[in-house]
Amino acid sequence: MTADGGSATTDEDGAIDPVTLEVLRNQLEGVAEEMGTVLIRGAYSPNITERRDCSTALFDADGRMVAQAEHIPVHLGAMPEAVAAVRDRAPEPGDVFVLNDPFTGGTHLPDVTLVSSLSLDGDVVGFAVSRAHHADVGGMAPGSMPAGAREIYQEGLRIPPLRLVDAGERNEDAFDLLFANVRNPAERRADFEAQLAANDRAGDRLRDLADEHGRDRLEAAFDAVIDYSRDRMTASIEGLPDGTYEAADALEGDGVTDEDIPIRAAVTVEGGSLAVDFAGTADQVAGNLNAPLAVAKSAVYFVVRCVTDPEIPPNHGCYEPVSISVPDGSILNPDLPAAVVGGNVETSQRVTDVVLAALGEAAPDRVTAGSQGTMNNVTIGSRGGGSGASFTYYETIGGGFGARPDADGMDGVQVGMTNTLNTPVEALEAAYPLTVERYALRPDSGGAGRHRGGLGLERAVRIDTAATVSLLTERRRRAPAGIEGGESGGLGENLIDGEPVPAKATVDVEAGTTVTVRTPGGGGYGDPEARDPAATAGDVADGKVSDDERDE
Repeated sequence: MTADGGSATTDEDGAIDPVTLEVLRNQLEGVAEEMGTVLIRGAYSPNITERRDCSTALFDADGRMVAQAEHIPVHLGAMPEAVAAVRDRAPEPGDVFVLNDPFTGGTHLPDVTLVSSLSLDGDVVGFAVSRAHHADVGGMAPGSMPAGAREIYQEGLRIPPLRLVDAGERNEDAFDLLFANVRNPAERRADFEAQLAANDRAGDRLRDLADEHGRDRLEAAFDAVIDYSRDRMTASIEGLPDGTYEAADALEGDGVTDEDIPIRAAVTVEGGSLAVDFAGTADQVAGNLNAPLAVAKSAVYFVVRCVTDPEIPPNHGCYEPVSISVPDGSILNPDLPAAVVGGNVETSQRVTDVVLAALGEAAPDRVTAGSQGTMNNVTIGSRGGGSGASFTYYETIGGGFGARPDADGMDGVQVGMTNTLNTPVEALEAAYPLTVERYALRPDSGGAGRHRGGLGLERAVRIDTAATVSLLTERRRRAPAGIEGGESGGLGENLIDGEPVPAKATVDVEAGTTVTVRTPGGGGYGDPEARDPAATAGDVADGKVSDDERDE
């Protein structure tokens, strides 16, 4: 047994002792991290190089995640579905598959996944996986995030698992097909090459580890690290009180209507297992907030890790004690030809909120007040033509993190299922015909409480050419909730040239138009009257209260 209760795996050469297991675990995680570094440094688009909207992971030959880089939660939890789809195609050594089909292992179309077989001695022993959000994959609007999509065919090029490299030979016809269907094909090609390089690096490093430890010991380590994480997760779930805990919330319309769309979850803890049932959740909708089952699973896995022990090594073992039930044909398990581009980014956030709220009943000291609950997706692009080359800019904008039981919430951060950076003003203005007019924290947007919610952001961007703007946002009328007597966080708001626009909209604009996104704040925790006066004084110094409050 390891110090944390995990079990070491044995092979024909004997047991992997705890020290060797820890060394191998870190080396395998290092492979995934190095893949991410290669991808970020090698890509061309600011969406990957600056925002780091990408993820990398290492899988074994059975399609189990062995190690991941700590990148984007919604990418990583859904990756096993992509590997399973590729394994159904009988991959051979030297093969690389590309896919983005949300109904066959993907999440939404802009997230393009490359799965490379990794071989030793002529046998496939694992897979290297990279997933990156490409700034455009075709479809009805530049940037491939159209609020107006009603079926997936409008959202872009849909790619089922396709051999991009066959036994080491590149399929140039496949490359040509892909790049003929996207805007900015040169940028897309560069980002594809960065993903290929990242996967190739995994192959190099895996061979290095086989040389160092031997193939048998390396493959035994795959089992051992998974067993280790499963044992720790099981023990952590056993620390939660048995019972069934329920919560519900709603999305604010699907872009077709403004009717609320309920998301319901019942979480049952029994011993070392945890089951989540989404019975009562809305049927799939006409708009694009439908989320593939892989996305719903990803959100649940993320929450379980947050509430149990985030230090457990993230791999297949973390997920084994967790089961998920989702009704067929629901917004969390839709049927073709459902539009899904907003489900990955917005519905995933609401699933996160609901499952966190449910588990908050079981572990109130481990859950925060409501965070902003949206990615605030902004896509701006042009179609080119007489005014010059086309461009596509994509951003998710941070907001308020919910107040914690022992501390204020964080200001202007990404929350939940996203973990990207922002695009720095200098990089944004250098890469696109855009000018940032304002980028600041929003005073008073965090909910009051014994601990205050984090502040939202305001970002105003002037577009210097005619373009199409797509907005996919939430928490514009249902504020992030406070808990234990704390007040709700501030609502978000979208404006074009100072005029409010819907939470979900695709609009053609003229040169000189300014798009402003004001993001929600986090909810407060505890009775505001119980707030430490010294903390309140600090709020004034930090600009967390309004001028009127200062005057009082």
